[in-house]
Amino acid sequence: MRTDGTAPRRGRDRRARVVPAPRGLRRVTEAAPHVAVAGGGIAGLAATTALVERGVRVTLYEREPVLGGRLAGWRTQLADGSAVTMSRGFHAFFRQYYNLRGLLRRAAPSLGMLTGLPDYPLQHSSGTRDGFAWVPRTPPWSALGFVALSPTFGWRDLLRMNAGAALPLLDVRVPQVYERLDRISAYDFLARIRFPEAAHHLAFEVFSRSFFADPRELSAAELALMFHIYFLGSSEGLLFDVPDEPYPQALWEPLARYVQERGAEIRTGTPVESAVPTPGGGLRVTADGSGQHHDALVLALDGGGLRQVVAASPGLGDERWRSRIARLRNAPPFLVSRLWLDRPVAADRPGFLGTSGYGPLDNVSVLERWEGEAARWAGRTGGSVVELHAYAVDPGVDRMAEQDRLLAQLHRVYPETRDAKVVDERHEWRADCPLFPVGGFADRPTVHTPDPAVVVAGDLVRTDHPVALMERAATTGFLGANALLARWGVAGQTLWTVPEQGRSAPLRALSRLADR
Repeated sequence: MRTDGTAPRRGRDRRARVVPAPRGLRRVTEAAPHVAVAGGGIAGLAATTALVERGVRVTLYEREPVLGGRLAGWRTQLADGSAVTMSRGFHAFFRQYYNLRGLLRRAAPSLGMLTGLPDYPLQHSSGTRDGFAWVPRTPPWSALGFVALSPTFGWRDLLRMNAGAALPLLDVRVPQVYERLDRISAYDFLARIRFPEAAHHLAFEVFSRSFFADPRELSAAELALMFHIYFLGSSEGLLFDVPDEPYPQALWEPLARYVQERGAEIRTGTPVESAVPTPGGGLRVTADGSGQHHDALVLALDGGGLRQVVAASPGLGDERWRSRIARLRNAPPFLVSRLWLDRPVAADRPGFLGTSGYGPLDNVSVLERWEGEAARWAGRTGGSVVELHAYAVDPGVDRMAEQDRLLAQLHRVYPETRDAKVVDERHEWRADCPLFPVGGFADRPTVHTPDPAVVVAGDLVRTDHPVALMERAATTGFLGANALLARWGVAGQTLWTVPEQGRSAPLRALSRLADR
């Protein structure tokens, strides 16, 4: 189901950087090692895929009854009797997510299950609207075009900006960007640059809140990295794709079949509880009360799960590493409200809209614009399936009142919904996304741990590649598999990233002035 009449781009930016795989044998030739992968989200599935493709035995443990991690989906029945799939909310599959797309191609080489949305529209309660479909995609014209064409920038605003403070954005490199900017918040960094207030709220706050965090708590280094990925590091821009069916049907069930056909054992509803190194090498992994020996372990868990397993596993890693894991923090709670309405929203409403200035509301999705299941329900009933997100919610908030406030803001954004009856609704409250706080980079785990038989993967993991969010999860999953494969002399997975420095030599030269 194409929402814009065209297939999304399938290739890579011509200046994308290849990260060569460690060299070695194509497959294991001796008795196959047995690896435990704890966590069935993107990172765990990436690690599992790379390992089983090379003949390694894998048991994938997932505490939930389904795969997908924070992109999981599950069946539920509505009040009208319809069986539908609920999830933890909308995610954008940006076209710079080369390694995530490579993972999904295992089960669908053409990526035919992804459909492109025509724009990434933004709307402020003041009436200001913005988008990215009209912005040039080739750096540096992408950033300059956004500034020149966006209604949030006026000539007076440009004259007031502190160009010197913005210099670090012109040549973002990892890990140097963390050395420069990790000790300042995203909010203070933008204030230092004197970004126009409208642009601050409408565009860059959208970036920071995609980390489920308040900009005052988020490291400016993460914001700068996002700027590099989408504006000055690649020509893919800020347009994105979405799955044309719910996550389980479109993504995880086909990928599960792929790895199972290659020998992976998938144990859902089975949380890993502890992992204890054994004298002869490897670890005894206890999951759901039962222990089993494994030659290696991939910890592809969210922050809370990782802290819990490490705390329950004395002898895993060393004290310094364990202390760093214990200090990891989660981002504040977020709310996803999905509403099945008895009448459609206006025909010109986009499939996705980022919002600012509407109280707790951060974005609105109209699912039938791209998702087949929602479109079939809407076609059968004449209604709409609308999803609302609120990020970085106060942990002490009255949840019922917050859900009501979110609905009230939908009525402001799309007034026609005021007269709609809610056929059914689902509200997901979660607080398991990683927080990347000011000054927190040094504490974040790397793929490698003090034990060469144990690796860590996920979007919380620190890496020297310019990746973020879902792409960081996929990339570190592959990197974790590569680290284990290298121990056995087996070639790993080749990776791709956006360029690891700014693409414009003159802008890179300007950026160096910030260090003087």
